[in-house]
Amino acid sequence: MNGFEIGIIGGTGGIGKWFAAFFRGEGYPVHVVGRREGMPIPELARRCRVVIVSVPIAATLDVIRLVGPHLPEDSLLMDFTSLKEEPVRAMLEATTAEVIGSHPLFGPDCPSLDGQNVVLCPGRGNRWLEWTERLFTKNGARVTVTTPAEHDRMMSLVQGLTHLETILMGLTLRDSGVAPSALDAFSTPNFRTKRAIVEKVFGASPELYAGLLAGNPNMQGILEIYERNLSLLKELVLNHDAEGLAALLKKQ
Repeated sequence: MNGFEIGIIGGTGGIGKWFAAFFRGEGYPVHVVGRREGMPIPELARRCRVVIVSVPIAATLDVIRLVGPHLPEDSLLMDFTSLKEEPVRAMLEATTAEVIGSHPLFGPDCPSLDGQNVVLCPGRGNRWLEWTERLFTKNGARVTVTTPAEHDRMMSLVQGLTHLETILMGLTLRDSGVAPSALDAFSTPNFRTKRAIVEKVFGASPELYAGLLAGNPNMQGILEIYERNLSLLKELVLNHDAEGLAALLKKQ
């Protein structure tokens, strides 16, 4: 399966741009489409055997519905969104082509696929799944094939819980009344690391993190567990119950 062209919608930045360079390095002609550049999407679909949607979560479903009907049955429609149930469902409804929901679990600053996790959620067909899995594995990726539902359940912990804690830390620091500069002389290395993550999240696109949290239905259960444990911690701390806190930590 060589000699075909690959199209990436959203391939002008971020992970889409990273994979455009990756596929070119593997010898595939790649066409990228951005907001203000690239060929019309119907033409991209006609020319490319593989079309990848790599746009913000809020735009993903609309782009899938736009490109899907133009793809022939022997092609592949794939997405790189951080959530999988809705995009895979939308792809199956929008096209007769093979469908894979993919989630590269790394950022565009990674030098290669070697050692990185990639999750694949097949929706229709096996031919392109085998090609994708083989190509990624050949380049050192750790590929996991699972269902969209299981992916999103895991992401509620891996990404949802992580971003929830980061956002809550940022909001607490903001509302504490302490100037950020006043913390510098009192910061430990661990605090500086966490604060840098907070600044990155609050300085990045808010739509990205909002979509990850609000778009994952599994977050309800995570929030309920989080709230329950926070209430327990609050009670122990306010009661100066060091033994109870220690016992709680030992359960881990």
